[in-house]
Amino acid sequence: MQKTILMTGCSSGIGLDAAHGMRERGWTVFAACRQRVDCDRLRAQGFISPLMDYTDAETLRSGLDEVLEHTGGTLDVLFNNGAHGLPGAVEDVSTDGLRSIFESNVFGWHELTRNVIPVMRAQGHGRIVQNSSILGFVSFPWRGAYVATKHAIEGLTDTMRVELRDSGIRVILIEPGPVTSKIREKAIPHFEKYVDWENSALRDRYEASLLKRLYESTGPDRFELPASAVTAKLVHACESRRPHPRYYVTVPTHVGGVLKRILTTRAIDRILARLR
Repeated sequence: MQKTILMTGCSSGIGLDAAHGMRERGWTVFAACRQRVDCDRLRAQGFISPLMDYTDAETLRSGLDEVLEHTGGTLDVLFNNGAHGLPGAVEDVSTDGLRSIFESNVFGWHELTRNVIPVMRAQGHGRIVQNSSILGFVSFPWRGAYVATKHAIEGLTDTMRVELRDSGIRVILIEPGPVTSKIREKAIPHFEKYVDWENSALRDRYEASLLKRLYESTGPDRFELPASAVTAKLVHACESRRPHPRYYVTVPTHVGGVLKRILTTRAIDRILARLR
């Protein structure tokens, strides 16, 4: 029997690459997107693509029902991946903006995961793979809202891993650093809606750095890897008999993990302050 995987955020970037990569390995891939036009495009490529929007609980339920109808009520892997950014200084991110990003990046993941766990409990096995970030354990400036959601995901995931230890369900984190995607481009509408940078005390810093990073194409980041680097870790998380609890992707993530263990908080703060 073919193994089955439901993954979200498949319109581009990591999700799209993972959908193709897992299908090439013989998996039955349910490649979910939050916009119907993207679902239609993936269906044209031969995928089963349920409409699933993390901010709409009804689509999470109906999308999962569609998946389970195809599989006969089982699911081997859930890959929570879809998310968006909200750049800006913490003091400038409106509370509505913070609430909005938590709805999509945390609460929606939690809702879908809670719906999947009973399915996996009933079959006696399953894997929940969470696509986190280096920002799940290192707090870069200008990314506070996104950092907060990824820290929350890491906390929930580490707790679930312990709670589900004897259930047959494995819970796994993937933690990429700079990976080629459209996350910066897709963050612009959220930035424009929720961050009043023009009236910020830090306006000069926005103009000197963040605005250029958002609106000007400067090429790949240093150490940036293609989305296929994440897919490779996903393959191991899904297919290994003993998957790792967490997978680092890219040099900055490995370095960040080491520094987090050996340096003091003050020392890490000094390093991160240079990234302003």
